[in-house]
Amino acid sequence: MNLERVVFGFFTILALTFNLIFVMGEIDNPSHHDVWVLTIAILVNLIATGLKLGDRSQIGALLLAASLVADLLLITARIFWIVAESDSATGPTAQATVNIVSLAAGALAANVVSAVILVGDALMSRR
Repeated sequence: MNLERVVFGFFTILALTFNLIFVMGEIDNPSHHDVWVLTIAILVNLIATGLKLGDRSQIGALLLAASLVADLLLITARIFWIVAESDSATGPTAQATVNIVSLAAGALAANVVSAVILVGDALMSRR
């Protein structure tokens, strides 16, 4: 067992799961989406992206691209949250929450692509 691959896979799957945890719930209900889960998802995605920087293979380039897309969308969602929170004393409105969760769902799609590529690479290396 390669410890580097374990850590790499751990953070990739952890990024996917934190992203999924944030997206779950009614899309327009702000009480179903926690800002701290979004923040942790951003941090875990950034760590996963950092781990992907060292891989110079073709698959590594695809993994890095997918991770950068997820990072960009999650950071944009957090910026939307900050702006929406500053506009209203009660927190993000339903419309703002729809935008935030939609951005996070896009990041979830990118994280699913990363996970599929990771699993595919692992299956190919066993042969």
